[in-house]
Amino acid sequence: MDASTQTPTQRTAPSRTRLPTATLGALAVIGFVLVAMETMPAGLLPVIATGMGTTEGTVGLYVSAYALGTVIVTIPAITLTRGMRRKPLILAAILGLILANTITAISSDVTLSLASRFVAGAFSGIIWGMLAAYGRKISPPSRAGLSLAIVSAGAPVGFALGTPLGSWLGMTFDWRWAFFGLTAVALVAGAVIALVAPDAEGQADTSRLPIVRVLRIPGILVILAVIFTWMLAHNTIYTYISPYLRATSSSLSVDLQLFVFGVASIGGIVVTGALLDRFPRPLLHGSVIVFIAAGAILLVGHSSTPAIVVATVLWGITFGGASAQLQAALTTTGGADSDVANSFLPVAFNLAIFTAGILGAALVGTFDGLVLTVVMIGSGLAALALTFYGRRNAFPVHL
Repeated sequence: MDASTQTPTQRTAPSRTRLPTATLGALAVIGFVLVAMETMPAGLLPVIATGMGTTEGTVGLYVSAYALGTVIVTIPAITLTRGMRRKPLILAAILGLILANTITAISSDVTLSLASRFVAGAFSGIIWGMLAAYGRKISPPSRAGLSLAIVSAGAPVGFALGTPLGSWLGMTFDWRWAFFGLTAVALVAGAVIALVAPDAEGQADTSRLPIVRVLRIPGILVILAVIFTWMLAHNTIYTYISPYLRATSSSLSVDLQLFVFGVASIGGIVVTGALLDRFPRPLLHGSVIVFIAAGAILLVGHSSTPAIVVATVLWGITFGGASAQLQAALTTTGGADSDVANSFLPVAFNLAIFTAGILGAALVGTFDGLVLTVVMIGSGLAALALTFYGRRNAFPVHL
């Protein structure tokens, strides 16, 4: 059959014999942008507040508005668009994200800025709901775990480097350049996707389950519960790492500890990429166990700087691979409805961030920062119990 007689579906069907490395790398860069865009205002509170003529508390709402957009829009948007072809949809969402972020960069009105952050969060949620399933659809089935690990690499790198780089740009030049920088990165990654990414079909009408029935797929709710409890354990201490360090005898600075965490999280991506295809369930169990052990070391060894560094490395390694492992579970368990299943991930993640902020604030207002490690251990143990509870349906032996 020559090209003139091929259907559009045949012409756009990707080759499944080799890994589309360039496309997966561009998708990972978009993941980096999403995380950096969400968290960057936290490192620029004083300069944005001064530049906008408002308070740091108001600027803090930049993060909340972004998270709210993700929580509210993601699931209905993915549900309504799951029949669309994947490449045009993700390019449209990236364009929307770029426009919203650019408005934030040039806005001089706080209300407009908050609205643009909400819209950016909404487009972010749409992209998050697509990344894992799209990356897997365009990759060979035998390399599903590796493709997910590559696509998921952007998130921990965004946590590790996005906020510090944005803070440096904002402090060195002007805070608006930090937002313009993310726009530029997203433009480049979007251009790569437009030029080289294979397309993938949406979901056929006859196979689409209603959203409530997707939630009822055996294992989906258990995976979401693991995401929430594990990320609650992580974010409670990550958000309030300064109070923890003040309660220790360590000479570590916040910047240095977060840098160590970030480098270790990149190592976690490498470990996950090497093991996820062959040992997804043992890898998940082991990751949560090591995470709990890190929390125990942070509590018991709080008077020793080397112990805190070791614990931070273990913590970072487990967090670095968490996204790929949990997205792999959602993608496999969701089956034909994996796009909708994955749209629940950013919602659960952002709910954990929201809850961690409130819980952590209440705890550090009453106790010293060491109490945060107790939450890390306790919530981590709950996540571990859920991984064993979900062994039958949620966390398969093979992807």
